[in-house]
Amino acid sequence: MDPLAKIQDPASWKNYEKFAFRLFFIYFILQAVPLDRKYYRYLFSINWLNVQYSDIFNITHYQPQLFTGEPTFGNWLIFLAAAVIGAVIWSFSDKKTRSYPALYYALRVIVRYRLAIGIIGYGMIKFFPLQAPFPSISNLNTYYGDFTRWKLFSLSLGVVPGYEAFLGAVEILAGLLLLSRKTATIGAAIVVFFTGNVFMSNLAYEGGETVYSFYLIAMALFLLAFDAERIFSLFSSQKPVAPNFFKPVYPQQWQTGRLILKSLFIFFFVFLYGLKTYSGYQKHPYQFPQTAGLKGAAGLYNVSEFRINHQNLPYSTTDKLRWQDVVFEKWATISIRSNQQIKPVFTNAEQVYADDNSRDYELAGSAGRQYYSYKIDSANHVLQLQNKNKNYPNDRFTLHYTSFTPQKLVLSGVNLQRDSVYAVLDRIDKKYLLREASKGRTQSLKL
Repeated sequence: MDPLAKIQDPASWKNYEKFAFRLFFIYFILQAVPLDRKYYRYLFSINWLNVQYSDIFNITHYQPQLFTGEPTFGNWLIFLAAAVIGAVIWSFSDKKTRSYPALYYALRVIVRYRLAIGIIGYGMIKFFPLQAPFPSISNLNTYYGDFTRWKLFSLSLGVVPGYEAFLGAVEILAGLLLLSRKTATIGAAIVVFFTGNVFMSNLAYEGGETVYSFYLIAMALFLLAFDAERIFSLFSSQKPVAPNFFKPVYPQQWQTGRLILKSLFIFFFVFLYGLKTYSGYQKHPYQFPQTAGLKGAAGLYNVSEFRINHQNLPYSTTDKLRWQDVVFEKWATISIRSNQQIKPVFTNAEQVYADDNSRDYELAGSAGRQYYSYKIDSANHVLQLQNKNKNYPNDRFTLHYTSFTPQKLVLSGVNLQRDSVYAVLDRIDKKYLLREASKGRTQSLKL
């Protein structure tokens, strides 16, 4: 029997039930209510006159963290220890109260709304396929074995935007159901099964949202516990059960305030966030940089001639210096494939950045290519390249581009060590089955 579900009869709460409630109350308040000053510092840093979907997502993605670095379950142990100590102190200081039905109701409201914004936050960036975008040209020209398991999972989701949107719709539906007390149990059940699958996927594919996904599951399980006994009796024992009708009675002005706050909550986290996310999907997807690249250069290029320090290096798949191929993206990124051993970036937690320099999705989880952001000096035909991999901060090039035609591009210049570089790039008119299929082609393809 769920010790927290017996709130209709105040006299029915036993000592261990009251202790369990006190422990859960303190624990979930610590987990659900932002008590971190960094969180509020972030809130005050937002331009509320021009709020972006990235700002709202980062609000929904909050989870309390005592230790620096990646989130760990160690934070949970500290919160649990604090909850146990608090419950013991509470038990000794309050021996007269026989039950806490109103307080339990309030706790469920807090957890419901915290869980709702968390699941809607992810649902929107899936419904408008932003979380896992269609693979870039560089990704399409990277060997399968050069990707981490997490990146393969993300790329596989990105090639089926319709399925990604369906997953987002399920999450949004679950979040909306959580906003009503009458449907909260159904919403919590959807979260348990759906986010449970996300949790297992993170374990299997070494994703970075293991802790956060279980954070949402824990809150959903807490909400489900309220109706667990009734659900079991109805479906397993096939016995008639009565719903719980407990609802605190508040003064009329409180009721008005509650309706206003709920309306503002729904407007901000559902309607406004949805509109901003749709606009971002149309104009400013967050995984890839937004700065435009060299006009007309996007595509895959074979390096037909390559020199370093005026020494010609023939094509080789084993030479660490010799470039094999080069990709110009539509945005200001150049990726270069060689046999150089690369220490990859392992960023795999969901982060929505506003600035291009912080967006590393295109290179994260990939060891097959070096990725460079670049600035264009169109007057002098100069490209300033900077390696985007944080493990290579001194990898820079200053390259002049000449003989720029639709089929050919010549790059020449120096790196940071003053080694001269010369490369002749020949465009490869390559078709990609994934891209062609996304255009709705049904006839056979000729590559």
